[in-house]
Amino acid sequence: MSELRIWMNGALVDQAAAVLPVNSAAVFYGTNVFEGLRAYWNEADEELYAFRLQEHFTRLRESMKMMRFTVPYTDVDLDEAVREVLRGNAIREDVHMHLVAYVVGVGMDATAPTGLYINPRRRGRISAAGLSCCVSSWTRTSDNAIPIRLKCGPNYQNGRLALLQAKADGYDAPILMNAQGHVAEGTGATFFMVRKGRLVTPPVTADVLESITRATLIEEVCPNVLGLEVVEREIDRTELYVADEAFFCGSGYEITPIVSIDRFPLGDGQVGPLTRRVLRVYMDVVRGVDKRYAEWRTPTYRGVTV
Repeated sequence: MSELRIWMNGALVDQAAAVLPVNSAAVFYGTNVFEGLRAYWNEADEELYAFRLQEHFTRLRESMKMMRFTVPYTDVDLDEAVREVLRGNAIREDVHMHLVAYVVGVGMDATAPTGLYINPRRRGRISAAGLSCCVSSWTRTSDNAIPIRLKCGPNYQNGRLALLQAKADGYDAPILMNAQGHVAEGTGATFFMVRKGRLVTPPVTADVLESITRATLIEEVCPNVLGLEVVEREIDRTELYVADEAFFCGSGYEITPIVSIDRFPLGDGQVGPLTRRVLRVYMDVVRGVDKRYAEWRTPTYRGVTV
């Protein structure tokens, strides 16, 4: 299977040609911000739909603002760039993309010049059978330290430490607590649980990423498609052990079930019925099987007004 080409600063290039200077702030200090995007192939429509591009571009600009650097591309430019990398690779399957803005300048205080690349990757479901999770001994970084609301590469070292420890201890993935001792999120995904028949998730003030998938579930999919209200509140550690179901969500994770936490099985230890419903409905929306929310899906191959 051939490697997918990367869109880098206005041109499609082979992966070997997508390089950065070793002394740049991007390489030396990880001075970047990024978005994880998904596009889904719809066989009946013969179309590849990129999901919620505008919301991702808005969050990218918020991250760039906090990092005090800019990229000389408009949202229209970014929209066309995403479609160009998909068309240019003739992709007709589900694909995951990273859209990365980075600083080429040298030094910790460098904010310019900047560049941008879009890296498409073939990436399937993380786990359909469900994850065995643990509560991590590592604490989620706080808004006054290195804010998780800022989607930058260095933030993920906090989650990486937690993930490496979880793997070493025989788990699939960690759940991080914040400095206040409440549940925050996973390494790169929002946390939801089902408790006493209610769908619950931590608030955006709990040191979590303002996830676009999370917003999709809370604002539309759960209330308007499934008829479920999502409760946003702080979650204590011991609530995890008595939850009926749980799952991670995010552009990369999609809807990924959790079947146990710290060796405590959730429910009967299998993927729960509500999680299955959320997964099915979410996938129908992103793929365009459910024709509602067409404004969220940007087609790749047919003409579109941006």
